[in-house]
Amino acid sequence: MSKVAIVTGAASGIGLACAERLAADGMQVVLADLNEKAGAEHAKRVGGTFVAADLTTREGCRNLAERALKAHGTVHVLVNNAGYQHVSPIEDFPEEQWERMLALMLTAPFLLTRYCWPSMKKQKWGRVVNIASIHALVASPFKAGYVSAKHGLIGLTRTAALEGGEHGITVNAICPAYVRTPLVDAQIADQAKANKMSPDEVIETIMLAPAAVKRLIEPAEVAGFVAYLCGDAAGTITGSALTMDLGWTAR
Repeated sequence: MSKVAIVTGAASGIGLACAERLAADGMQVVLADLNEKAGAEHAKRVGGTFVAADLTTREGCRNLAERALKAHGTVHVLVNNAGYQHVSPIEDFPEEQWERMLALMLTAPFLLTRYCWPSMKKQKWGRVVNIASIHALVASPFKAGYVSAKHGLIGLTRTAALEGGEHGITVNAICPAYVRTPLVDAQIADQAKANKMSPDEVIETIMLAPAAVKRLIEPAEVAGFVAYLCGDAAGTITGSALTMDLGWTAR
């Protein structure tokens, strides 16, 4: 019987790479995203199903979990990936952005974990992988909402891991540095314009300055790590904030 996986933010970037990899590994993948057109197209291509979901709401999270459980009877794997960035100094940080970012990147992973937990517990096997960020471990200025949500996600990861261990459920967070995604591409363009630099200069002098390995991470590399954590070989790994940060935190 194929395992069932939910991947959020699956219409592009890391989420799409995870959906593709887990489907290639033989899982039945439920792709969730706000982008209905791209999400449905990718779901069809990988042989999965698509659920349009606004994960900033409790109703959106509950509907996603219920749709997956109704279609497949259970959920084995949950990849909490959906997120976005907003850059602004604290004094100008819009309150609605703060609320939205915490809802999407902290409350939604909690709710989806909560809704999928009973089926994982019943089958005595489950994998929750939270896509955090290097900013779950360190901070940068002007990213109060993003950094706060990602730091909170590590706390959720560790707590859920302690509760899930006796039931065969592992919960981990992956903390990558900059990944080559549409989100990061947009940041590069914005930084290039603001600093009057070329995109390559932005990558080298701003994004990769703290890193030992001077390149962006590819989404497929993150997906490969996710796939490993979702397998039986990673059964001893839980409650971990696992870096793939190009040496960023080695200093």
